[in-house]
Amino acid sequence: MLIRGRPIPAELVILRILNGKMEFTEREKLHLSNQEKGYEGEMKFDKLTAGLENENLILNDLLLEVGESLFQIDTLIIFSGVIHLIDVKYFEGEYYYDEKELFKTKTGSEKKDPLLQLKRCHSLFRQLIQKYGFNFHTEAHLVFNNPEFTLFHPTQNPQIILPTQLNSFIKKLQKIPSRLNERHSKLADMLVSLHITENPYSRLPKYDFDMLKKAMFCGNCHLSSLSINRKKITCNQCGHVEDVDSVILRSVDELKLLFPGIKITTKLVHDWCGGSVSMKTIRRILKKNLKATGNTKESYYE
Repeated sequence: MLIRGRPIPAELVILRILNGKMEFTEREKLHLSNQEKGYEGEMKFDKLTAGLENENLILNDLLLEVGESLFQIDTLIIFSGVIHLIDVKYFEGEYYYDEKELFKTKTGSEKKDPLLQLKRCHSLFRQLIQKYGFNFHTEAHLVFNNPEFTLFHPTQNPQIILPTQLNSFIKKLQKIPSRLNERHSKLADMLVSLHITENPYSRLPKYDFDMLKKAMFCGNCHLSSLSINRKKITCNQCGHVEDVDSVILRSVDELKLLFPGIKITTKLVHDWCGGSVSMKTIRRILKKNLKATGNTKESYYE
């Protein structure tokens, strides 16, 4: 049973918005690409765990803290006799562990070892649940689920799940006998309540309102080549069609996400959208969907 789904990370949402509204450096482009690939890999793994039919509780994308140490869990699956903590890596290319157990690319470039990250996360998770009086058996796994990933000379570590082992791993989870009780539900509820919503690890480029491109963007391909009529907006790039209302409200969400606490006014939204939609239409949409505050000349919307 899915207890906590996987929302698009706020950092990725912001990066997608900024990518269309400013010029990214090569480093920022790479960071966005890595974020996109990571989220893609996690979503693909979610489709597999969604097919599990035995009794379980699934919690995705948890950011937790114990003893002033933060740690992130991609997927947590609670069965009656065991909790599986899973870190998903959608790496692409050829990697290997050398004789010193250093994690490297095929060209010899050393990378941060995901196994060490997994061990840290597993240890902190055990400490956390013990702190709250839970003493469940836990197992941790590092799942590489990109079919274009290769690991040469892998260490004999059952925690590592390679792309060719993924289906058998899911079948193994499916065969776990499980009868959940109230204590399992209490643990899941507690973990959800402890989830930290603001990720201090986020890496965003510096920006302000004036420097960003003012335009509306396609909700599908995130490009700004749009054809607009009275009620519909069509993307000239991918053909995606949206209601004008939906695009304007998404633009409002962009403003709130990029500039927390900003007052949403008709003029602000009109400027943000590059003047592509009339003030009259924007005012109608804001009045219909948001609560107006203030007098007529200085009203803003919440």
